[in-house]
Amino acid sequence: MPIETPKKTASEPSVGWAVLPAEKLPDPTIWPATLALAITLLVWGLVTSLSITAVGLALFAGAMAGWIRDLRHERARH
Repeated sequence: MPIETPKKTASEPSVGWAVLPAEKLPDPTIWPATLALAITLLVWGLVTSLSITAVGLALFAGAMAGWIRDLRHERARH
């Protein structure tokens, strides 16, 4: 008959391991998806039309500004 070992709970780390403190994740944001759309429009505009390139460039600048603003405000809260 095998010897049963006591089962560990989720809060007990294995030998040699440490439990990390809880860390707050950043809030979700739309800026990475907006930046991806802007890059897509920039590349598409290079192939097709200058007006699509201009829209992509304006969207790129706005997405970068928004994302950087969110990052700065996130760091200011911590």
